[in-house]
Amino acid sequence: MKKIWIGFIAVVALSFMILIWVGVKIYQEQPPIPEQVIVEQTEEVLFTKAHIMRGQNVWESIGGMEVGSIWGHGSYVAPDWNADWIHREAEFLLERWARPLGKPYKELSEEKKGMLKGRLVSQIKTNTYDTISKTISISQDRKEAIVANMQHYSSIFSKGHEEYAIPKEMLTDASKLHDLNAFFFWTSWAASTNRMEDVITYTSNWPYEPLINNTVSDDSLIWSGFSVILLLLCISLMVWYHIKSQHANEEQVEVPSINPLSSIVLVRSQKAVLKYFFIVTLLIVLQVVLGIVTVHYAVEGQAFFGFELSKFLPYTISRTWHTQLAIFWIATAWLATGLFIAPIISGKEMKFQVFGINFLFIALLIIVVGSMIGEWLGVKQYLDLTLNFFFGHQGYEYMDLGRFWQIFLAIGLILWMFLVGRHIVVGIKRRDDSRNLLILFLISVIAIGSFFFSGLMYGENSSLSVINYWRWWLVHLWVEGFFEVFATAVIALLFTKMKLLHEKTAGRVTVLSAIIFLAGGIIGTLHHIYFSGTPVHAIAFGATFSALEVVPLTLVGYEIWENWSLLKLKDWVRQYKWPIYFFLSVSFWNMLGAGIFGFLINPPVALYYIQGLNTTAVHAHTALFGVYGMLGMGLVLFCVRIVSKTVWDDRLLKIGFWSLNIGLLAMMVFSVLPQGIIQAIASMKHGYWYARSSELLYSPSVQIIKWLRMIGDIIFSVGIGCFCWFVAKETLFSMLGRKS
Repeated sequence: MKKIWIGFIAVVALSFMILIWVGVKIYQEQPPIPEQVIVEQTEEVLFTKAHIMRGQNVWESIGGMEVGSIWGHGSYVAPDWNADWIHREAEFLLERWARPLGKPYKELSEEKKGMLKGRLVSQIKTNTYDTISKTISISQDRKEAIVANMQHYSSIFSKGHEEYAIPKEMLTDASKLHDLNAFFFWTSWAASTNRMEDVITYTSNWPYEPLINNTVSDDSLIWSGFSVILLLLCISLMVWYHIKSQHANEEQVEVPSINPLSSIVLVRSQKAVLKYFFIVTLLIVLQVVLGIVTVHYAVEGQAFFGFELSKFLPYTISRTWHTQLAIFWIATAWLATGLFIAPIISGKEMKFQVFGINFLFIALLIIVVGSMIGEWLGVKQYLDLTLNFFFGHQGYEYMDLGRFWQIFLAIGLILWMFLVGRHIVVGIKRRDDSRNLLILFLISVIAIGSFFFSGLMYGENSSLSVINYWRWWLVHLWVEGFFEVFATAVIALLFTKMKLLHEKTAGRVTVLSAIIFLAGGIIGTLHHIYFSGTPVHAIAFGATFSALEVVPLTLVGYEIWENWSLLKLKDWVRQYKWPIYFFLSVSFWNMLGAGIFGFLINPPVALYYIQGLNTTAVHAHTALFGVYGMLGMGLVLFCVRIVSKTVWDDRLLKIGFWSLNIGLLAMMVFSVLPQGIIQAIASMKHGYWYARSSELLYSPSVQIIKWLRMIGDIIFSVGIGCFCWFVAKETLFSMLGRKS
C-alpha cells in the first residue's frame, strides 16, 4: 500500500501544480479591461472601465448566466449575448458599407462581398488596445454599430422579450442599461479581437462566426486529436491491467448468513440525522416542480399554460432555484449519509454530536430559504449592486447564492467536517484492515469541507476569466472530484460493514480508483474554460487530461455485473436490493451521461460548435441527476434501510426506480438530445449565433420536439413522487418509532 499512497500523493500534488500554474497564466493573459473605449475620429469616450465593471455587476444582478449566456456559459432560452452582439455588429457594418454600392450586402457580387468582408475582418479582428494609455480605439462606423446594438438590448431588457423568457421591465434604469451594454461590448470584443501579436482571439476564436473569420483554431484541432489518441491508448492499458490483475491477490470473503447491520443499535445522533432525509425529499419535489416551470418557459416565454407567471416567478428565478436546489438536495443526501455512518465507524457516540447535527440542520434551512429569497429580491432589483453580491444573486450557474450565504455554508461544512472527521480518526487509530479505506475517507471529508472555499477566491469586481476559473474549482473539483472520492469510499465502507468486501481489498481498490479518476479529474477542470478568455494552456491541458476522465468508465459493465452479483450471495442481501439497484443505475448513467454524453462535448473541436447548446443540457441532466442524484438517493435508501427493521413493501420503490430511469432517458432521447443535434448542425452551417436564435428554437419542428419532452417528464415525475413518498413515509415512521 505504501507505493499506492505515494502514487496518490504524487498524482494529486502534480495535478494541482499544473492547475495552479494554468491559473497564474489566466491571471496574466486574461483579456484587458480598458480604462476607456474611444472613437478614433472624435476622441469621444464611449465606455470606461467603471462602466464595464459595473455592467458586469448589473448582469449578475439580473441573473447573469441564468438569462442567456456569456462566452457560452449559461442558460439555453435567450441568446448567447456575445455571439448575438458580434453577428449584429458585423451585419450592421456590412450593410452600411454596402449602401454606397447601391445594393444590400447579400445582393452584391462575390467580389464586392469579399472586399467588404475583408474590411470587416480587418476592423473587428485588429487589436487596437494601447498598453500604455490602456484604451481601445474604434472607428466612427463601429461606434454607430455599437449604438444600434445598445438600443436593441436596452429594448429587450426594458420592454421584455417573450421568446427569450425575459419579462417586461426586467431592467429599466438607464444607467444600468448603458453599463450592461458596456459589459456586453467588452466580452464580445474579447471574443472577436485577436490577442496581441497572435492570430486567435482572447477566447480562441470562439464563437464560430463566418462573417469575421472566427473559425476553430489550430490548437483546438491538434489537442482534440491528441486527446482522442490518448483516450484510446489509456483504455487499452486499463483493459489490459484489469485482465492481468483480475482477482489477483484478492482476499476471499465469507459472507455471513445473518445481516451484520441488523445488530446495529442506533445512537441519538443517528436518529437526529433522519430529519435530513425527510428534507431531502421535500427539496427534490420542489426542484422538480421548478424544473417543470423552467422548461415550460422554453415554449411559452412569459406564461405557464396561459397564466402570466413571469410577473411573480420569472424564468431567471425558476432556473436559478431549479439548479441550486439540485446541488442542495444532492449535497444534503451525501453529507447526511456521512453523519449517519460516522458512529458506525467509531463504534461510539461523541459529545455534542447531536447538538452539531441539529445546528447544521437549522443552518441548512436558513441558507436554503434565505438564499432563495435573496436571489428573488436581487433579480427584481430591490437590492443595490453590492448588497446583491452579498445577499442576492451572484449570477454564476450552480453558485448563484450571495456571498454571505456562501460563507455561512462554508462554515457549516467545516462543522460537518469536524463532526464526521473525529469519528473517522477513531477508526483509523484502531489500525485494523480498514485503515487505508478510512484514511481515504477522511481525505475526502477534509477536501469537501475545505475546497468549498475556492468559491470565495474571487471578489465583487473580479474579471470574468478569473471568476470562471474559480467557479469551476467549486463545481468540478468539489462536486465531480472530491465528492466522487467520498462516494466511492462510503459505498466501499458500507459493503465492508456488510461483510461483502474484505476491508484490506476495499482499501487498496478504492485508493487505486481515486488515483485513476483524480489523474484526469483535477487538471480536467480546465475543459470547462477552453473559451473563457483563457490562454491556449487551458485547451492543451484540459483536452488531454479530461479525456482521461472517461477511461475508468470503460469497465462500468463489469462494475454493474459485480454489484448485481451481490444480490445473489445471501437472502438477507436482498433487503438492500433497491439501494444496490440505485448504485447499478449510477454505473449506467456514469457510462452514458458522464462518459458518452460527457465526451461528446469534451474535445475542444466539438465544444467549439456546441458549447451552451442543448447537448450540454443532455450531459448536465444525465450526469448531475443520473450519477450524483441517483447516488444520493441510493445512499439515503441505504441509511433508511438500516434504520427500518420492517420488511419493505417495495412496490412504490419499484415504480419509482424504473420511472426515474426510463423518464430521464425518454427526456433526453425524445427531446433534449434532438434539439441539441439540430442546434449543432445549425451552428456548424450558419454560425453559433443562429444555433441560439429564436428563429431556430421557435421553428415549428423544434417546438414539436420541445413538447415531446412531456413524455419523459411525466414518467420521471411519477418516479420522483413514488421515491419521495416512500422515503418520507419510512423516515417519518422511524422518527416517530412506529412501524410502517
